[in-house]
Amino acid sequence: MSASAIDLAIVGGGLAGGLTALAVHRKYPELDVALIEAGDSYGGNHRWSWFESDCGPKGDALLGSFEAKRWTGGNEVRFPRHKRRLSADYRSLDSRDFDAGLRRCLPQSALHLNARVTALAPDKVTLADGRSIAARRILDCRDAAPSPHLTGGWQVFLGQHRRMDAPHGVTRPVIMDATVDQIGGYRFLYLLPLSETDLFLEDTYYQDRAELDAPALRERIESYCAERGWQGDLVHEETGLLPVITGGDFDAHREGLEQPGIALAGARGGFVHPLTSYTVPIAVRTALAVADAVGGMDGPDLAGFVAARARDHWRSTGYYRLLGKMLFDAADPSERYRIFERFYTLPEPLIERFYAAKSSPLDKLRILSGKPPVPIRSAVAALLGKGAPLVQGDKS
Repeated sequence: MSASAIDLAIVGGGLAGGLTALAVHRKYPELDVALIEAGDSYGGNHRWSWFESDCGPKGDALLGSFEAKRWTGGNEVRFPRHKRRLSADYRSLDSRDFDAGLRRCLPQSALHLNARVTALAPDKVTLADGRSIAARRILDCRDAAPSPHLTGGWQVFLGQHRRMDAPHGVTRPVIMDATVDQIGGYRFLYLLPLSETDLFLEDTYYQDRAELDAPALRERIESYCAERGWQGDLVHEETGLLPVITGGDFDAHREGLEQPGIALAGARGGFVHPLTSYTVPIAVRTALAVADAVGGMDGPDLAGFVAARARDHWRSTGYYRLLGKMLFDAADPSERYRIFERFYTLPEPLIERFYAAKSSPLDKLRILSGKPPVPIRSAVAALLGKGAPLVQGDKS
């Protein structure tokens, strides 16, 4: 190993990679860290959200490095048969603020943007421009790829930040407004009041195929606004295609992506909530764990440590994959909303633990007790079926 090798190279500057770089720097400021990102900014074009209770004191301290939007006064959900206001306060982080926070908190030497990686070795990262970065440890946090070894459906969305001509009247986050027409799967609008006149609206679908018809979703958001008398200008837009994992062969999935001596983390490594795609709590826990471990481990040891956490995470989230199978394989697409409608009648602490992927055994029993929101015969068939492979479709 060259004496000039850095201590840790993190490939992929999204949520997982960025939080890990920051956590390691905060714990071991003397270590040389490189955060390598193919794009011209960290975080891509995303918005991540979480409940105030999700991450614990250490996680809150890590996230406190960023200018996140904070709401007090709880949140609400809206379904055809009931509406509910919940007391949990909410947080949301725009990727542009994530990028600004990393640039502010990490040393300049750690920032490597517009640096597309062409090859990884246990001791070296090779870039497209011919340069290489020697490193004692490498953590691969690049984007997840469609996997023939995993099964499930897709969460497809288009979000818009709009600046209205007059106050919009939304006073707290609306996590799900499922009173809208159910088109192609479970559909809801997600609303975040950024100011009295600024509003983030996201049109979201749990659907079978990874297909995003952006013009159609823009038109539906426009109609949603018109029905409420909201007029204004588009400030920013984002889109997403996220896998909702219901099963598969996780070992085969990782085997197709892992390289000896290189740690594999982030969504690429399976560190996701398989049903909700709420990744902040999981990314925070993983970043803090890596930061605690990295000082006493070489590259292969770190790779083994992260792989063991990934396998534990897969086992611990099996219940959410089971619920995902019920959602996609047992419910008619136009009736999928009933599963979430019933879920939001349950005790609020249970709901918070569910989103943080910390459901207790009693929570799991409570969620499945009572009258099921899908036909029992369909539920049994879904649990016995294999599910559809997560192969990505078109994005327009």
